[in-house]
Amino acid sequence: MMKKADIGLIGLAVMGQNLVLNMNDHGFTVAVYNRTVSKVDKFLQAGAKDTNVIGTHSIEELVGVLKKPRRVMLMVKAGAPVDAFIEKLLPHLEPGDIIIDGGNSNFHDTIRRCKAVEAKGLRYVGTGVSGGEEGARHGPSIMPGGSAEAWPYVKDILQSIAAKVDGSPCCDWLGSDGAGHFVKMVHNGIEYGDMQLIGEAYHLLKEVLGLTNDELHSVFKRWDEGKLDSYLIEITSHIFNFKDEDGKPLVDKILDVAGQKGTGRWTAISALDLGAPLTLIAQAVFARDLSSMKDERTHASQVLSGPSITNGRERQTRIEQIRQALYASKIVSYAQGFMLLRMAAAEYSWDIDYGSVALMWRGGCIIRSVFLGEIKAAFDGQPDLTNLLLDDYFKQEVVSAQEAWRRTVVQAVEYGIPVPAMSSALAFYDGYRCQRLPANLLQAQRDYFGAHTYERLDRPRGEFFHTDWSGTGGEVTSTSYNA
Repeated sequence: MMKKADIGLIGLAVMGQNLVLNMNDHGFTVAVYNRTVSKVDKFLQAGAKDTNVIGTHSIEELVGVLKKPRRVMLMVKAGAPVDAFIEKLLPHLEPGDIIIDGGNSNFHDTIRRCKAVEAKGLRYVGTGVSGGEEGARHGPSIMPGGSAEAWPYVKDILQSIAAKVDGSPCCDWLGSDGAGHFVKMVHNGIEYGDMQLIGEAYHLLKEVLGLTNDELHSVFKRWDEGKLDSYLIEITSHIFNFKDEDGKPLVDKILDVAGQKGTGRWTAISALDLGAPLTLIAQAVFARDLSSMKDERTHASQVLSGPSITNGRERQTRIEQIRQALYASKIVSYAQGFMLLRMAAAEYSWDIDYGSVALMWRGGCIIRSVFLGEIKAAFDGQPDLTNLLLDDYFKQEVVSAQEAWRRTVVQAVEYGIPVPAMSSALAFYDGYRCQRLPANLLQAQRDYFGAHTYERLDRPRGEFFHTDWSGTGGEVTSTSYNA
């Protein structure tokens, strides 16, 4: 009799293969299937040779070798392929069986799929997996959500293969239906923000201060030893040190057009839907969009003039100011990201433990950093913390850095260097700490032209008023506005 598998996995691209090998290393027997079945045989003859991995050549065969309740993980392209495989699986599964989507699915799709699968008596898990190929092989950050009844049956596998920080797995249950994929989406949005901030710091260091690639390598290596200690800062230092075949820096030969797969854009769209001022991540997405307009930018560079740049002055002082500006902006980015998580949790009735989210991101994933330990401590100390900027530690860090932060943004403007993420972070900080914004004038304008009504400072909240500003209007008002 053939040995029964603990879990089945469909989709043998690099991420799928590495997760299978990771599971095998941790003592789990995995059955695999791929739409192009030749990949199954190649995998068994190469990466999975001399392992306990079981190869199958049909959905029916895959399901037939699984222990009950059956657990099937999909590692296929997000969108229609996920729906297609679910439809193929359903006729072969029984009530209580579990489908796990480990791809970068849109959380709205996960909410829909979870409801549909549960209606048939099965369980559904939508889980984000971050860390790239290396993380999948040796320990990723895993963010599961969906059918709560499924968690006891997948917990051991997912937490065993996840990255560990101080012995704790970077994986925990996040909530119902689309919670896991929403958290993964926000992770990716923050990743966009981190990368844009690092890019802006690089732009300033290179164009304003004239640092060479060797000097940039040294600066980022030094930054990685302090409060900015993170995977992205670490790999950035390596990139500046990498030489092409001719001995020249490879980074200088790479076309300045950034790609994107959509998760950052989804994060910005979700923020707009929920009314969350996620300004930095939105600017990071727009910056990638602007980078894609290479031909237009090349033409504009020959037509539109900017200020002249004289580099090299007060180098060490300016380098430190840029570091502090990067750090303060990073704090704002994460504050905005967790603000979005809190608003989504209220909207979709998810019971998210924000300290656990920070722990999940401390290891294995692309945004892993020492910094996340402070975020976990902040939420552990104040589970109902409304914004990270109000935590004593982060409040003091931003206050200490703000002079350098402001000076860096001002100097970027003076030299004509675009810093949309740093400047939007500073604008958010100033807006968030501003007791009275000019929105009173905006609301007066809305009432003037559209009778949208307004509230008054001298009356209780919730009472709405309309004024006939021009003397020619009527008494009819529009519905009250949404703040």
